[in-house]
Amino acid sequence: MLISLQSKDRLRLREYSMARKPPTAPRVKRRLTSTRPRVAEAHARPAASRNNNDESAEDELSAQVVRGCLIARDAVFNVRDFLAEGSRLAFLAIKDCEKELDQIERKIDEQLPEAITRVGEAKARELLACLKFITDLERIGDLAYSAVMQLQSRREKLPAADTRQLVEMASLLCTMLDHVHQGFTTRDVAHAQSVLQSDPEVDRICHSLFHRHLAEPNTPSGQKNFDILLAAQALERVGDHAKNLAEEIFALSEGRSLRHNARKLSTA
Repeated sequence: MLISLQSKDRLRLREYSMARKPPTAPRVKRRLTSTRPRVAEAHARPAASRNNNDESAEDELSAQVVRGCLIARDAVFNVRDFLAEGSRLAFLAIKDCEKELDQIERKIDEQLPEAITRVGEAKARELLACLKFITDLERIGDLAYSAVMQLQSRREKLPAADTRQLVEMASLLCTMLDHVHQGFTTRDVAHAQSVLQSDPEVDRICHSLFHRHLAEPNTPSGQKNFDILLAAQALERVGDHAKNLAEEIFALSEGRSLRHNARKLSTA
């Protein structure tokens, strides 16, 4: 009888201990909680990648324009050296600058159509400005090379008065293109204003040179120096393209065109 009672007590203790056993913690389905961020990240990565690619394409095109500004300025700087010293190295440098500007223009022409389809309106305006910039810069390279080509094969030394005026034009143009470079990189319209104010002086020097040579058009000297007039005309047109670039800087910085009131600003 005692044995049966002890057996019953053990059974009760076992049942009591089983009833007091703490419940097991529910399994956490970590796959569900970790899947959502990964899915969101997977969707976010392509968008971020596209934005980075768009920005890198725009930055590359802008960098090409900045490089073009420096090359155009170097071309005109070498024109000045060629006029002042007749340097053969300066002539070759101008030729190289003209080729480099052609290459940059082709590169921007190839890359811009695809890049402009992936950006918003504000970025698209900047990319279009890059296209306008390189068009004028490439033309400046052509004109600088044309100016020295007119004089490179000349046998006689340039008259002192012509040399002085052509060097003065080239010096002004070099300063103007330096302002163009600074204005594009900083978006500071003060540099554009300086370009617009300098352009009339380039025109004045060119007209003075023409007037002096054409005052006696029938003289042998006037016919012999026709190449000087063509060189002066090429430099004067460089100033026109620099003015176009200054107007584009205003459009980039302030969102307005100066095509109709640039003359007022240039005489302010």
